[in-house]
Amino acid sequence: MSETFDAYSPEKIAQLVDSAGIRKAQMPVLQLVVLGILAGQFIAFGAMFYTLVITDSLLGFGPTRLLGGLAFSLGLILVVIAGAELFTGNNLIVIAWAQHDITTTQLLRNWVIVYVANFIGALLTGCAVLYSGTLDLAAGAVGAKAFAIVQHKISLSFIQALASGILCNALVCLAVWLSMAARTVSGKILAIIFPVSAFVTLGFEHSIANMYFFSLFLLQADSGVSALDLLNNLIPVTLGNIVGGSCFVALVYWVCYLKKRTPQA
Repeated sequence: MSETFDAYSPEKIAQLVDSAGIRKAQMPVLQLVVLGILAGQFIAFGAMFYTLVITDSLLGFGPTRLLGGLAFSLGLILVVIAGAELFTGNNLIVIAWAQHDITTTQLLRNWVIVYVANFIGALLTGCAVLYSGTLDLAAGAVGAKAFAIVQHKISLSFIQALASGILCNALVCLAVWLSMAARTVSGKILAIIFPVSAFVTLGFEHSIANMYFFSLFLLQADSGVSALDLLNNLIPVTLGNIVGGSCFVALVYWVCYLKKRTPQA
């Protein structure tokens, strides 16, 4: 393949993801925390944008959700292009772990630090949104839509949230994977938009986005949304996100392109 061709091969992408996983696993704690907070804020921006775009839409169910998915893509675009550490995307680090380039401790260290930092970023952004007056736009319709989104998330059973989390992060990690195939900023953005729009349109569950949505109402004492509601959602969604990104994307491509094979006689 020509070096000027604007796409890396899948095998090369696997190598790039492996190298990126090693760097992420060895990143200093302070850098991980700051970049993790940024990622939580970036995903919150996408969720905020999504909420406003779908509020009072007259386009119909499918087109409205698709338009919202396009808006939500802002979050992962900011993470990938501006640079940040997102827990769901970092499930791809499993490739470096499977290659024995990093240890289980290094893998879990990255995930735990980034997950907590993402939560802080999402919570801080939720607090800022409350004070900004954004939820009061359209005579309060934006806030009502955000509350309806949270109520739907609360209503999900454990199995529904788990399955939805798996499907979500398979698409999110595929978006990151595809973005690494591109050599240009425009190519990376286009690679991200369609998988992210698909998961949002289909209503799948993203743990970091959910942190933002729940934070809006956890910070309001009279909302009726509790920390237990958040935990009941985050536990299965997070587990699902890990399975979807780590097993259905990272390990699959590791087996296909990086796993050492026994030489044939």
